[in-house]
Amino acid sequence: MILDEIREAYVKDLLTKGKRADGRGMLDYREIRIEKGIIANAEGSALASIGDTKVLAGIKFDIVEPFKDKPEEGTIVVNSEFSPVAHPEFSAGPPNEYSIELARVVDRGLRSAEVVDPKKLFIQEGKALGVFIDLYTLDNCGNLIDTAALAAMAALKCARVPKYDAEKQQLLREDFVGPLELARTVVTCSFEKIDGKTIIDASGEEEIASYGRVTIATCDGEMVCAAQKSGAAGFTADEIMGIIDVAIAKGNELRQKV
Repeated sequence: MILDEIREAYVKDLLTKGKRADGRGMLDYREIRIEKGIIANAEGSALASIGDTKVLAGIKFDIVEPFKDKPEEGTIVVNSEFSPVAHPEFSAGPPNEYSIELARVVDRGLRSAEVVDPKKLFIQEGKALGVFIDLYTLDNCGNLIDTAALAAMAALKCARVPKYDAEKQQLLREDFVGPLELARTVVTCSFEKIDGKTIIDASGEEEIASYGRVTIATCDGEMVCAAQKSGAAGFTADEIMGIIDVAIAKGNELRQKV
């Protein structure tokens, strides 16, 4: 589309001069805001914003049957839904490839870092707790992945585990045994490559001009726990190592927000 071509040309022209439209440095985030516990009927919830991008995360617990190869473990499931009001290209209906990618990247970071010990979700033979994290994109102005990861982690931080009634074999939604035990705090940092330059926390206009993205998930102790690449752009080994260094440093800053 002509308008997208104009935006792409504008972004690239600015980057050749070492500038971004909002005045940020190449490795600077927009303003980050997190509000926890905003959904009364959820066991945990949070609204995360990076700039004007907003993602709402809600957590519910349910009783599930463990997988046959892991009979004494519960499960964590991340789902993502794009609201049609969040972006002109979003439409109602089944999850598209971008929504699926978003859920998978957030899920991979949480699982790889073992944020929640699945063995501690076990109840009894044939029964375990399932932790369901639902992500709702309310406004997409770029960098959905990092925003969604913040929302999911913040919601987990304030999640309360409902009591299990062994006699009735059901969860008592109004009676809690305590907070969900978490081993680590995971965040993601996403980098876009535009005309050979790498920037962090791309705006919607910058994503239009991007040739490819790398997302690095880090957790406490400056550990890299997951990574995801999308798009056609290539990254050299030196570029990846530099990106990891920045992701660790920025990840420490993001964890303080959570």
